[in-house]
Amino acid sequence: MSKTNAPENGSLFEAPPMGEQERMVEAILFATADPVTVTELTGRMPHGCDPAEAIANLRKRYEGRGVNIVRIGDAWAIRTAPDLGFLMQKETVETRKLSRAAIETLAIVAYHQPVTRAEIEEIRGVSVSRGTIDQLIELEWIRFGRRKMTPGRPVTFVVTQVFLDHFGLENARDLPGLKELRSAGLLENRPPPGAGMPGDTEESEDDDDNQSELFED
Repeated sequence: MSKTNAPENGSLFEAPPMGEQERMVEAILFATADPVTVTELTGRMPHGCDPAEAIANLRKRYEGRGVNIVRIGDAWAIRTAPDLGFLMQKETVETRKLSRAAIETLAIVAYHQPVTRAEIEEIRGVSVSRGTIDQLIELEWIRFGRRKMTPGRPVTFVVTQVFLDHFGLENARDLPGLKELRSAGLLENRPPPGAGMPGDTEESEDDDDNQSELFED
């Protein structure tokens, strides 16, 4: 009895044509709100598929279109073209705005990650309440990173993929400069640590009960 020749890659099943693989990737990205990694695509698609090549082909096909295939961290997603974002404004409802303390804490994590709480306090010049960090974690904009190899092995904080997706960034290196943030009113110049006005107790540990101030009305 003759044996059936297997494909060159050793698989008993031949992968679908690349055009069909592109359709599969397109369907998955379209139907999934959260960014999807190549590993996740590989797990969903038939054996032998090459989702990385399919994504590369789709990115070229979507260039100049109303939506683009964009990279977010180590994952991929379909997102509205940046220059057409103004069309979506009516669909966006901003109910609360982050307080200055929360914005500054978030910015420090983004620009200095991985960063410890002590380092955040040193940069800001004031204590950081546990509630501020806890609520930024609940918003899924920051998360715990690796512990530092220093005495006490303090935990560090880094920004999340949700943060990158929200601001349309591929990675933290795409963040605007500090001068741009200050000109946009997102950061304020602060006195150096220890130079605050007498009685300045902003964001002290005793403020944990007032963490509704993470947001401004």
